[in-house]
Amino acid sequence: MKQLILATMLAAGMTGAAHADDALKAAIANTERTPANVARDAARHPYETLTFFGIKPTMTVVELSPGGGWYTEILAPYLREKGKLIVAGESPTSAKEGARKYAANLTKKLESKPAMFDKVQRGVFEVPTTYDFAKPGSADLVVTFRNLHNWMGNGDDKVKEVFKKVHDSLKSGGVFGVVEHRAPAGKEPKADTGYVQEAYVIKMAESVGFKLAGKSEVNANPRDKADHNKGVWALPPVLANKDVDREKYLAIGESDRMTLKFVKP
Repeated sequence: MKQLILATMLAAGMTGAAHADDALKAAIANTERTPANVARDAARHPYETLTFFGIKPTMTVVELSPGGGWYTEILAPYLREKGKLIVAGESPTSAKEGARKYAANLTKKLESKPAMFDKVQRGVFEVPTTYDFAKPGSADLVVTFRNLHNWMGNGDDKVKEVFKKVHDSLKSGGVFGVVEHRAPAGKEPKADTGYVQEAYVIKMAESVGFKLAGKSEVNANPRDKADHNKGVWALPPVLANKDVDREKYLAIGESDRMTLKFVKP
């Protein structure tokens, strides 16, 4: 009898995982996504990345600095029915004009497709001053994509503070998933290149109590040597050098990226 119960529980767990995978695939395949965003799927591997972070449709997920909402378009429908998505970015009432502009653009995007975004909650995440995005111990998963290099301009203490705020927001066993442009090992990047040492990210995370649970090479790109004029922005999709060496940068593709999974014990 115990064996039957155990087998039933395992079967139920496996079925749940399959449904979660199907829901994520459906969110990625959603025809309401912006075509330009869909075109980047092959370089950004959203299914493999989010699966590596252990996402489930019942989770409370915080997306830090959503930018133009590339991942928001996937996370919002995926979490809409059973979970919760909090997008944490600039405040509409920020003292900084640029921050208000980012907030207004995000508002416009969320309001443009209520069927996709109507249940998305907003939080404020403005480094280095304001972190009001989730109650302590309330989040299952916090994710950030290609943002950590921006935090570094405020100094190591502020980077550590960000990691601490994330740590505080997570439940015990919660996950912080980080994707970031990766500087080659042993090569210190020049300032403002957008590239970050993987060892630095791990050090900052562990300094506030996180444990490194895993690394994935799903977003790796060995063609990227991180030595471009104008840094990571020379590569697609930005192509900051415009027509100069355009074909070379297109052939390299998007940046080499670390994909790290940290757990709050």
